[in-house]
Amino acid sequence: MYDMKNIKHLATIGTHAPKAMQAFAAFDAAAMADGAVPVKYKELIALGVAHTTQCPYCIEIHVGKARAAGATDAELAETIMVTAALRAGAAVTHGTHCFHDKD
Repeated sequence: MYDMKNIKHLATIGTHAPKAMQAFAAFDAAAMADGAVPVKYKELIALGVAHTTQCPYCIEIHVGKARAAGATDAELAETIMVTAALRAGAAVTHGTHCFHDKD
């Protein structure tokens, strides 16, 4: 199912929902632009989120953009580990809901 060639179908979405797609593209560009948070950090954040949502398209796109923005292998590795820690932490903290009947 996953194939980067499918990205070309974004144009189909744009054809059928042009206003929404244009608004999305503008929002994405604004959100990812250099600002108080530098582009490299935004791309590392995006990469962490992409690993959390497990979107292979986003992982491939944002690792490329992170590298283009100067991210090192060490920064990519730490981003992956932060993502893993957050996912594990969420599982553990959600686990507390198993014991609400004890209150």
